[in-house]
Amino acid sequence: MQTALVIDFDGTITDEDFFVYLKEAYLDENSLEPWERYMDGKLTHFNALKEIFSTLRVNEADLQTLISQVKVDDWAIPLFELCNRLQIPIYIASAGCDYYINHILDIKKYGITLITNSSTYSQTEGLKMLLSKTDNPYYDENTGISKRKVVELLHNDGYRVIFAGDGPPDIEPAKIADVVFAKKILLEKCLAHGIPTETFDTCKDIYSFIEREAAQ
Repeated sequence: MQTALVIDFDGTITDEDFFVYLKEAYLDENSLEPWERYMDGKLTHFNALKEIFSTLRVNEADLQTLISQVKVDDWAIPLFELCNRLQIPIYIASAGCDYYINHILDIKKYGITLITNSSTYSQTEGLKMLLSKTDNPYYDENTGISKRKVVELLHNDGYRVIFAGDGPPDIEPAKIADVVFAKKILLEKCLAHGIPTETFDTCKDIYSFIEREAAQ
C-alpha cells in the first residue's frame, strides 16, 4: 500500500503559529483575544484567525519581511526531499491561510499539495481570510478546511496516511490516520483519547521513521 504524508504547517513545520509572530511584531496586547474565545469554545477557529489577521495595517513589504523571518524546521526540507525520492505524496493541511504559507515555503518545488484557506492582503483591509464554498471537498465550518477529510479522501484512494500536527484542529485527522506524529496540544489530546503516537520533536523524527520503513 502506498503511503502519503499529511502534515500541519503552523507550529509543526514552523516553530510557532504565524499569529504569534504578528503579535510580537505588530499587534497590541489584546490582539489574541479572539484566540482565547476560540479556545473557550465561543468562536470558530476560522473566525478567530480571521479577526486577528484582519487587524493588520502594515505595509505589505514590511509584512513580507516579517514572514521571511518565520523559522522553518531544519528537517522539513530534507523530509520533503526524502518523500519525493520515495514517491510519497506530501499534503500540507493548514487551518491558517495561503498568503504566508506560500511566502515561507516553495510549495511547487517540492511537489506539495497545499490544502488551506485562501486569503488576500491589503494595508487597508489587513490579511483577509476567505471561507471556502460548501461544495469544496475539504470544507469545514469551524476551521475553513477539514484535515480529517484530507485523510479520509486519501484513504478512499487507497493510501496509508502518516499525519503530523501540534494543535487543536489536528485531533480529528489523528483519530483516523494510520501513523500519528503529535506534539504540544495534539499530543495531550492524543494521550487523552488513547491514540498511539510516534516520537515527535522535529521533522527529523518523521524523516527517520520514513527512512527506516523504506529500508525494510
